[in-house]
Amino acid sequence: MSETVPARPRPRAFWSDLRFLLGIGLIVVSVAGVWFVVAAARQTVPVFAASRTIVPGEAVTSDDLQVVEVALGRIEDAYASPTSFEPGSVAMRTITAGELVPESAIGAAEQARTTTVVVTSATAIPAAVGRGATVEVWAAPQLERGVFDTPRILVAAATVASVDDDESVMGSAGTAVELVIERADVASTLAAVAAGSSMSIVPTAGAER
Repeated sequence: MSETVPARPRPRAFWSDLRFLLGIGLIVVSVAGVWFVVAAARQTVPVFAASRTIVPGEAVTSDDLQVVEVALGRIEDAYASPTSFEPGSVAMRTITAGELVPESAIGAAEQARTTTVVVTSATAIPAAVGRGATVEVWAAPQLERGVFDTPRILVAAATVASVDDDESVMGSAGTAVELVIERADVASTLAAVAAGSSMSIVPTAGAER
């Protein structure tokens, strides 16, 4: 009498294994996540960059700006763009040529707290001092004709708008410098000029031409 061999259970297909399905799902999610991150990083938005150096208080026009496409992600709203720019805006601080323009760097004219004055520096202007440079204004009060007191800082931080080496400017020898200063410093600066003080322009650290 022959012995009956019990039938072996049929192995389950590997795709029906729950762990296999979970593994496939994790791979799909991982690939999708990487694709999303890469795609987001490649998304660019149009924002403004300065075409030239713009000094505080200066009117900002379309000629001063150029549109560039950059990937900014969540901070894109922090920069001026063609859709957010308001005509008649002025610079709130120095914006260097090529710099992306932050929204905080421009504003309405009535918000500006600066103005421009022209002073003649009795000392030579260093080559490092150019448009957009930050300088100190020193003044030596005149005691008598040709005699001056010890110099002191008159304006601790001013921004250079322009430098003119023409000795005929303002009818006296020296270098005429147009400066952007805080309105609070205007009275003392004009008083020093009117009193005949000897003025000197001194660059601060990091001044660039």
